[in-house]
Amino acid sequence: MSSSQEPVFSEYESDTSQTSKLLRKFKEMPFVPVGMAGFAVVVGYGLYKLKHRGNMKLSLHLIHMRVAAQGFVVGALTCG
Repeated sequence: MSSSQEPVFSEYESDTSQTSKLLRKFKEMPFVPVGMAGFAVVVGYGLYKLKHRGNMKLSLHLIHMRVAAQGFVVGALTCG
């Protein structure tokens, strides 16, 4: 092995910051940020509705929010 050879993963070694890695992943799979944003919206809505859930049990409310958040992520990844 001579020292004049280029590294095999030269493009990956040049992008060492976390932001550049994240941006590269978003460009490769564009529906991942959509799924993450939808998950965050469902969680935020669930926390907001937590105060106004009426007589619904807490465990049932949390199960509904978990299913909605997972459904949004799976739907976004399926569309992508």
